[in-house]
Amino acid sequence: MKIAIVTGAAQGIGRRTAEVLAEAEYALALMDRQSCAGVLKAIRDAGGEAEEFVGDICDEAHVARVAEAVKSKWGRVDVLVNNAGISCIEPAETMGVEKFRQVLEVNLVAPFVLAREFGKLMLAQGEGSVVNVASIAGLVGVSDRSAYNSSKHGLVGLTRTLAGEWGGRGVRVNAVCPGWVKTEMDAADQAKSVYTDEDITGRIPMARFAQPEDVARAILFLADPKQSGFVNGHALAVDGGWTSDGSWQSLREQKRSRA
Repeated sequence: MKIAIVTGAAQGIGRRTAEVLAEAEYALALMDRQSCAGVLKAIRDAGGEAEEFVGDICDEAHVARVAEAVKSKWGRVDVLVNNAGISCIEPAETMGVEKFRQVLEVNLVAPFVLAREFGKLMLAQGEGSVVNVASIAGLVGVSDRSAYNSSKHGLVGLTRTLAGEWGGRGVRVNAVCPGWVKTEMDAADQAKSVYTDEDITGRIPMARFAQPEDVARAILFLADPKQSGFVNGHALAVDGGWTSDGSWQSLREQKRSRA
């Protein structure tokens, strides 16, 4: 049996990733600060196996307890998906240090601790895959997101470092870098009136938001050694072409209108 850990599994990208992994016959350890009852029921009703572990991923003791529980129940771990994260939109000149640190704790330090604890199990068994959910904000700068961008750039750096350290011992470490995704986090950010759907779709060559399904399928690809067994240290943009397109807006719109 293949075992996968997914953080932030209660909703959004994390929930869909858990469901996709369950469809691929992984047993799931679902981690979140809130109950994962919905996705837990969906997986079990479909004949899958899953357990939930409610708690704060910033608490090292909680992460260690979950790692021990997974080892005790299943004896191994094949995939860790570091998906949980928080958003933060604020101009750098008004950003408080405590808020900045909080974003780093959730988006960067906690993934490191999770990778360390579950990575030990993978290294001991000589195989495994860590997939960090970064962002295009880990590849390029986006204004008013100094804390968030810093955390995601750091997560891409952590990905590459662990890939170098662990790749020779059978553990691959990669990242997915989604563009804007239609999730609860996006809805909360848009509720602050800082951007509109048109702001995003107008910038993306494919002219739409990503869906959790898009990101979940990319995660499954990086998780599966049969599909991506020689992919290590890669940051895979799942952004509809956002980071590859240097066109100005009128040219981008002109190309869309052509038959």
